[in-house]
Amino acid sequence: MRLLICVIFISLYLVSCSPNPHIVIQTRVGEIEIELYQDVAPKHVQNFLKLVDQRYYVGTTFHRVIPGNLIQGGDPLTKDADRGNDGTGGPGHTIESEIKALHKRGSVASARLPDQVNPRKRSSGSQFYICLKDFPALDQGGYTVFGQVIRGMEVVEKIAVVPADNADNPFYTVVMEQVYRK
Repeated sequence: MRLLICVIFISLYLVSCSPNPHIVIQTRVGEIEIELYQDVAPKHVQNFLKLVDQRYYVGTTFHRVIPGNLIQGGDPLTKDADRGNDGTGGPGHTIESEIKALHKRGSVASARLPDQVNPRKRSSGSQFYICLKDFPALDQGGYTVFGQVIRGMEVVEKIAVVPADNADNPFYTVVMEQVYRK
């Protein structure tokens, strides 16, 4: 019994000492917990945490869903009634690319504008996506991966199959009700 208690305390201690911050996104279909890669993409992580602390993401939606591929959110314009502007907003700044990690199932990465208008591959200041599969094609395009879903991939999968229009915009919204550090 003592050994079991020691193992539990050591496990809890090791989890609490993780160098990487974790955030939780609460939606009506469940929670998604993300570990942020501080050592891989420090500028992206710092920006993301700043927005989380400012409650920037609360009330935004996952405005792009592609079953079997990815879901995307983080646009403040998804809070208004104009679905036509979803996917075009942000906080007014971009982030220098930190392209190091690969796109794996559960990877969290920054969206960005295409190369024609963004040759330096600067990332969106707030929009991000979550991969539903390994996605080597996105590695070729140069996007910054800055985290990994560690709990709640079943929630990501539920969001991905919400019926959507031809622009991958869901017919009913999946709102980020709460987004906070764990």
